[in-house]
Amino acid sequence: MYRGSRKHVLDWTARESFLAELERLLAPIPIRTSADTVFMPRGYEAPTEARLEIFGPSWMPDSEAWPILKSWWLKHPAGANTPNWDIAIGCKIEDRPGLVLVEAKANWPELNTAGKGLHPKASSNSRDNHKRIREAIREACKGWRSLDARVFITRDSHYQLANRLAFTWKLAMLGFPVVLMYLGFIGDKGIRDAGAPFSNDDDWQRAFRQYTEATVPLDLFDRRFTLGGALVWLVSRSRPIIEVSSVAAS
Repeated sequence: MYRGSRKHVLDWTARESFLAELERLLAPIPIRTSADTVFMPRGYEAPTEARLEIFGPSWMPDSEAWPILKSWWLKHPAGANTPNWDIAIGCKIEDRPGLVLVEAKANWPELNTAGKGLHPKASSNSRDNHKRIREAIREACKGWRSLDARVFITRDSHYQLANRLAFTWKLAMLGFPVVLMYLGFIGDKGIRDAGAPFSNDDDWQRAFRQYTEATVPLDLFDRRFTLGGALVWLVSRSRPIIEVSSVAAS
């Protein structure tokens, strides 16, 4: 049974109106979708979340970016994963092929501030990957600081936010325009057992500000800027849920 942000992502991406609604939500950013637009997931019939080394070739199969992206993040890819994205869309951004990447939340506890853990008995490959991820995030942090010296992303705190910003930076370095959207689903009273849901846009934006304040300044949101020659936007948006989550069984 899907609940919370996972449910709301699938409810939304199952709608025929999803892409049109996405364009309106991101306005005035000039993104363009079509009937051929590739995106993941696609509702309950195809609920798998996107990993970019898999999603990317389904969108742009001739690009050499995808193995570069994977090896940048992982020293030993076999049996290891890059981050999952709640929604990934390949589209046109200012008439160039680009990506909209979405991280969705439905209540305050989903804004996780933990770092990336490593099991005490982790294999040598896992330890190598843990180090490679730290290096990748450090590289991305340096790149972001070319825009604002206050950016501070690290593997060891706010890891989910750090990896989202790191991948956005790397994709821009590979030449792709990127929109990274943090999306708050508002009004899901069915998940109160798991933590306070976002009641309205003000509530979501307040939670998001608290989440990001030590990591990335809000000055970088809702503006157009260039990284490595590619256009990038960071945005925070909200939308009402389509259906309330089922209450958890007691």
